[in-house]
Amino acid sequence: MSYNFVKMHGCGNDYIYFDEFEVELPAPQTIVSKLTDRNKGIGGDGIVLIQSSKKVDAKMRIFNPDGSESGMCGNSIRCVGRYLYENGRVKTPHMVVETLSGDKQLDLVVEDNTVMAVRVNMGNVRLAPEEIPVNLQGDTIIGRTVSIASQPYEVTCINVGNPHAVIFHHDIDHFDLHRIGPLFESAPIFPERINIEVAQILSRNNIKMRVWDRGVGETMANGTGACAVAVAAVLMGYCDKDADICVSLKGGDLIIKYTDEAVYMTGDCVKVFEGTVEI
Repeated sequence: MSYNFVKMHGCGNDYIYFDEFEVELPAPQTIVSKLTDRNKGIGGDGIVLIQSSKKVDAKMRIFNPDGSESGMCGNSIRCVGRYLYENGRVKTPHMVVETLSGDKQLDLVVEDNTVMAVRVNMGNVRLAPEEIPVNLQGDTIIGRTVSIASQPYEVTCINVGNPHAVIFHHDIDHFDLHRIGPLFESAPIFPERINIEVAQILSRNNIKMRVWDRGVGETMANGTGACAVAVAAVLMGYCDKDADICVSLKGGDLIIKYTDEAVYMTGDCVKVFEGTVEI
C-alpha cells in the first residue's frame, strides 16, 4: 500500500512525517529502520506520526531507527506545528500537541501563510535522579563526577521529556563523541539509556554543543538536548536564568529561555519535500 509522507527538519534534525488523521501507518517500529536508511530508504533520524487527539489539537509519536519510541523531540514538534497549520488540521497559530511526555503549547511565527519559526513551551525540567532516571544518590546530579567505562566525567543530568546527561568541555570539536556516546548510552547507571550532550561555553549566554541521541547516534541537532544544555549551564553558573541563551548545534541555532515556570525553545521548521512510499 502507498503512504504519503513529508520530509522536514529542525536545525538539520530530519524526520519523516506521516499524517495519521485518516490513514494509519502499519507497525511503525518494524519499518522505521528501512525508511530512515540514508542509502536504501528515504533517510532521516526517525519517523513521526501526526495523529488526532481526544483532548488537545493533535498528537505526536516518534520512533527512532532502532524501533524504540521517544517521549519527546523538540525539533520534531516544531515541524508538526508547521504541518498542522499549513495543512489546515489546526486553524490557529497557537496550538497544543499531545506527546508521551505531556502536552506542549506551540506559538507559531507565520509570514504569508508560511510558518517561519515555532516557540515551544517545553514545561519544566525534572532534576531528581529517579525522574531522569539515573541510579545515583542525591537530590540532583549537577556537576557530579561519574565513572563510565572506568573513566571519570563531570555530568549534569536533566529530564526535559527525555533523559539527558550534559558534559561541559573546552573543545567539543575534538571530543570523541562517537566512542564515548555509546558508552554513556548503555551505561548501567542509566536504566532507560541516556542522550549525551557535550557543550562548550563560547561566551555568556552563548553555547556550542554536539549530541549523541539514544537509539540514533550523533545528529545535527536535538531540541530537548539544547534545552538540557541551557538549563545545565544556568545551574552551573555559566549562563543566566530568564535570558535568551543561544545554543549552536551542527544544524543551526536554537534560542532557549529557562524560567521558574518553564523552559522555552524557539527555532526553525523546514519542509524539504513530499513523497509517496510503498509499505
